[in-house]
Amino acid sequence: MAAVVAATRWWRLLLVLSAAGMGASGAPQPPNILLLLMDDMGWGDLGVYGEPSRETPNLDRMAAEGMLFPNFYSANPLCSPSRAALLTGRLPIRNGFYTTNAHARNAYTPQEIVGGIPDSEQLLPELLKKAGYVSKIVGKWHLGHRPQFHPLKHGFDEWFGSPNCHFGPYDNKARPNIPVYRDWEMVGRYYEEFPINLKTGEANLTQIYLQEALDFIKRQARHHPFFLYWAVDATHAPVYASKPFLGTSQRGRYGDAVREIDDSIGKMLELLQDLHVADNTFVFFTSDNGAALISAPEQGECSPSLLTVSPQPAWPSWASVPGIAACEGRPGHRSPSIVTCEGRPGHRSPSIAACEGRPGHRSSDEPLGHGQTWPLMAVVQGLQDTPSLLFSLQGIDFCPGQNVSGVTTHNLEDHTKLPLIFHLGRDPGERFPLSFASAEYQEALSRITSVVQQHQEALVPGQPQLNVCNWAVMNWAPPGCEKLGKCLTPPESIPKKCLWSH
Repeated sequence: MAAVVAATRWWRLLLVLSAAGMGASGAPQPPNILLLLMDDMGWGDLGVYGEPSRETPNLDRMAAEGMLFPNFYSANPLCSPSRAALLTGRLPIRNGFYTTNAHARNAYTPQEIVGGIPDSEQLLPELLKKAGYVSKIVGKWHLGHRPQFHPLKHGFDEWFGSPNCHFGPYDNKARPNIPVYRDWEMVGRYYEEFPINLKTGEANLTQIYLQEALDFIKRQARHHPFFLYWAVDATHAPVYASKPFLGTSQRGRYGDAVREIDDSIGKMLELLQDLHVADNTFVFFTSDNGAALISAPEQGECSPSLLTVSPQPAWPSWASVPGIAACEGRPGHRSPSIVTCEGRPGHRSPSIAACEGRPGHRSSDEPLGHGQTWPLMAVVQGLQDTPSLLFSLQGIDFCPGQNVSGVTTHNLEDHTKLPLIFHLGRDPGERFPLSFASAEYQEALSRITSVVQQHQEALVPGQPQLNVCNWAVMNWAPPGCEKLGKCLTPPESIPKKCLWSH
């Protein structure tokens, strides 16, 4: 994340270029980077953000001792474009993770998609490699499953996880089960070698992903600066948890998954302390997008919170995601290499950490574009002083009892001619749009319309990667399938236009 529109340039330029600078002769070792990316986890799913059951003690403590970002945004309401933006530092409209097949639709990378992350895009691990980093991805890649899009071809040195979501099970005839990879080759498939019990929700995947992370940290901590991208998907439907955690949450199966993730993060943070590398490790926690209300309440979160988030276009809260930075060693210290924490332990930053005089610095007055696929759906400007949200298009799912009259809809609506505008300082839950007749509305509309026009005039869209689908490119015969006797015969190749309902 991100993921994360507000921080993408910050990630790419600040973290990478500054880390590269630390790699100069005589300089201390660049900081390790641990990026914890959740899947469909909403803004209100953690205790520190107001979730009443308080079942995330490790993340809550990480926020209390580090920095909490109450205004943190993802680049898109769906997994793939958000992840592409997080790892490239570029909006989906620029890096190609969008579709032009339909007006105001979002797209992602199911296994029939033909496209993926272009070679022209430089990903964070590619840039970090130049500074001597060793990088590993654990979990969901989701930037294309065909050989040319493999994460080890885009900067990562190691991979354990899958190229797609853990949907299934399939019959391996009409559609193959999703493969799980170790580095270049598959080692099995979901629902086969890596079982997920849809009835009970039991799966051991989070524990496997945890062990992969711990082993990597142990191997690298004393030898090379490392980048670990831990992209687990237990909170994405179908939600799962391991047996010790099933039935332990007040929030059902979804809460069980969150509790197991929190416990796993606690173990990773503890290991960093035990290895005496916590002082030189930057840890950041966020989500690819907001909660999947389309799956709630059985497979998602519908808890009462300030923001009711949803991976749908383009209700603003789908872009509001948790953001927590761990600041070990000297809390509040502004590192010469990366901005870790500003102020005091537990300080709630009003916006993204300031990058004083550094490349990638973003003024609080600069606009942020959300839903940056095609077309522009929402804009945030002035996060610190007079925060406003210009909302061009919307259409969401929302939880029972959480409808906002005149705002939430189940259908896509075009507000381009008369946008909805919210003051995020007074109304962070985006429940009370400014009156169209008010002077405040007119002033905000004039101000934001001007910056939107400037953005659109300067925008150079990338080649859309999510337009073409073909059942023949699905995971029929991934590398390594012949060793396992798990190669499947693909159907006839028939490229066609992808249809998107999101």
